[in-house]
Amino acid sequence: MSEQLFSKEAPLAIADQGCFFVGGEYVDSPAGRISGGQMYVQYQIPAKQTQPYSVVMIHGGGQTGVNFLGTPDGRRGWADYFLANGYAVYVVDQPSRGRSGFISKVYGAAANRSAEAIAERFTAPEGAKLWPQAELHTQWPGSGVAGNATFDQFYRSQVESMTDVGAGELMMRAAGSALLDRIGSAILITHSQGGPLGWTIADARPKLVKGIVAVEPNGAPVYEVKFTGAPDWFEDDVVTRPWGITRHPLTFDPPPSSAGEMRFVKQEKADGPGLVRYWLQAEPARQLVNLKGIPILIVTAEASYHAPYDHGTSQFLRQAGVEHTFIRLADVGIRGNGHMMMLEKNNLEIARYFDQWLRSHVK
Repeated sequence: MSEQLFSKEAPLAIADQGCFFVGGEYVDSPAGRISGGQMYVQYQIPAKQTQPYSVVMIHGGGQTGVNFLGTPDGRRGWADYFLANGYAVYVVDQPSRGRSGFISKVYGAAANRSAEAIAERFTAPEGAKLWPQAELHTQWPGSGVAGNATFDQFYRSQVESMTDVGAGELMMRAAGSALLDRIGSAILITHSQGGPLGWTIADARPKLVKGIVAVEPNGAPVYEVKFTGAPDWFEDDVVTRPWGITRHPLTFDPPPSSAGEMRFVKQEKADGPGLVRYWLQAEPARQLVNLKGIPILIVTAEASYHAPYDHGTSQFLRQAGVEHTFIRLADVGIRGNGHMMMLEKNNLEIARYFDQWLRSHVK
């Protein structure tokens, strides 16, 4: 479809829209019973729903569903693109974020990031040059630093995130499963910290997940990557994904009794310059039986901090028997993007690529 469809003047044809909560449970507190783990969902159904499966959009760390609703410089977002192209669209705020509510008595400590940290990681990495590909970043709409109107809009959308990311993963597995139980089969579009949530929801509801577009899913396998700048660029940080690509168990065959039974080995030589040596399972590798057969697209931007290591997540899945497509956007002619590609100048070009891939792979 023509991008003219996404001008501010062009209305979207909507048959229905609304919001609801899924998941959550009551827990006792000194003030009485309170609810935690619930997830806010907003939806829009197009007037002409031509696609058989809904799209569920799951944001990343420090973010909310606002990432998909529009851009900080006022352009249409991915939710509008997919709605206009015939998909029912469900946009969530993860439990403990945004309109789902942060319940301190349930969720514990939280953290947020400074404007400077956001700029060097997301909006102006070309200035900090913490990883080799950072200088290729060209697509953020503005200078990407505090004081620029577009950056200020983006930074003001940031929210606190639970320090206990693993607890959030468990809550999202339950809430995401409840959402699919309510709306039926769907495609998941996940981003960043939301990436493992796609794997765990699909593991819990493999028959209801008809496809996954994993936009720079949280990784690399097992270890966080610490960026040290030139000349060495990377080192292994703490173990945050003891199950390889998640913080909590997936359905492996043969099944390990604990994360301690998982065995990993580090790649001896990087696949190329500017790339991390990633960790995989020691052979013979356990298989991720519930993810097999689900059409999966893993997408990495040219200039993002994920560019050095997302191929490791791809290889982890492939070793575990999960066939999929891994694409670097630069290899299909989409250049200059950073991690927040859904907000950047060419965001609708990227959405169109996803749409075309889904139409050819999801049946």
